[in-house]
Order: sequence, then C-alpha cells, then structure tokens
Amino acid sequence: MGVHRALAKEGRSELDQTFVSMPTVLLIEDNDKLARGLQSNLEFEGYVVLCASDGASGLSLARQKRPDIIVLDLMLPDTDGYRVLRTLRDDGDTTPVLVLTALGEEADKVRGFRFGADDYVTKPFGLMELLARIDALLRRAARPNGEAPRTTAESPSGFGDVRVDSSRHTVTRRGSPVSLRPKEYDLLVALLRRNGQVATRIELLKEVWGYDDSVMSRTVDTHIAELRRKLESDPANPRYILTVLKTGYRLSRE
Repeated sequence: MGVHRALAKEGRSELDQTFVSMPTVLLIEDNDKLARGLQSNLEFEGYVVLCASDGASGLSLARQKRPDIIVLDLMLPDTDGYRVLRTLRDDGDTTPVLVLTALGEEADKVRGFRFGADDYVTKPFGLMELLARIDALLRRAARPNGEAPRTTAESPSGFGDVRVDSSRHTVTRRGSPVSLRPKEYDLLVALLRRNGQVATRIELLKEVWGYDDSVMSRTVDTHIAELRRKLESDPANPRYILTVLKTGYRLSRE
C-alpha cells in the first residue's frame, strides 16, 4: 500500500509507462499444465501473458488485444494451429508467431513457415532457448518502421534473374514480384551483403534472428529451403543459393 500511495502522490505516469512498455504474449496452448508453467515463467520475465486453450478463442484474443507476439501450438482441440496461422496472415495480421509443437518433422516446419510462422520450436524444449527466441522476435519487430537490415552501397542488388530493391523492401524474379516473409528477406540480404563469401549458420542466426552462440537451430536451413523454392529454377539443385558442407551457405552471382 505504501508503494502505491507514494506513486499516487508523484503521479501515475511512471507506473503507466511501465505497464505500457511490457510486451504482451498471447499463448495458444491446450495443455493446461504447460500453459500455466509458461505463463508463470513469462510473467516472471516481465511479459504480460494472455492464454487461450483453443484456436477460436486464440484468434478472438489476437484480434481484440493485438499482442506483441503469439506462441502457437499446432495441435489444438478445435482446429489445427496451421489454420489459425493461415487465418491470421490472411487477415493481414503481421504479429510475430512462434510455433511451439511436438510436430518436429522437417515437412511440418516447412509447412509452418509457408503459412507465415516466424520461428518454430519443438517440444520438449529448453526454457532459456524459448525465452531467447521470443526476445529476438520482439527486438526485430521493434525496429523503427519495421526496418530490416540495410544493404550497403557495395552490396549486390541481385543475382541471376532476381532483383532486390532495398529501398522498397521488395524482391522480383524475371520482373514479377516475389512474396518473401520478413525473415526470408532479411536472410537473403544477409547473404547478399557477403558478396559470395560463406556465412555460417551461427553468423546467420546472430544477424537475422539475434540468437547467441548457445542456440542451435534448423531455422536457417528451413528458411534457405524456402528461398530456394521461391527464387531458384531448380530448388533441388540450386544454382545461386549454395550449401557449403559442414559450414553454412553462400550466394553465388555466377
């Protein structure tokens, strides 16, 4: 009571600002025990947490409360998380979505990214890794005007029949627009910046996702697969977006 009274005497601006600055996480998870545990840990880290146990209520909360990030399970009682994700993106909702699921096959991950997921974590998972990924997504979303990493003047503007307009944040292939997710675009720019030099997975994770050295992930690989699907004539035998065995990737202009 004493703290609240002191704040009241000084005005509520400081307290209100504290609440305003707290990011809001919408957790759509039907496992009550897991949801309560995650809610407790996220709130301990300073997040405001909204919980939904099914897809319909999750979509309703997303539309009403406009959270800063959504953590989405794929196996929900009324619908699957893929449909929730696709509905959000079809509605024009660009809120970062981190998929949290027991479905760990590469095909499941690729499907999630195609439907608009920004990241993908499989169960069981480490709490510190999950928190790091949430933090990284929020930091990316907080860039002024949604600004992505910029290319330098020396960076190539494209390769083959692909052109990148960094001022407009657009990509075309053979003169036609190519729709890239924000992280796909950022990954492409990170490769372009290197002018053919090799980028390790760790370097790309740091630059594009903001992860530290302790976080290992297939995230880079699945995003590379999407870039190849959208930008290469033969994704199974890429000509430009090349794998460097046991190291990472490089982008060739030849």
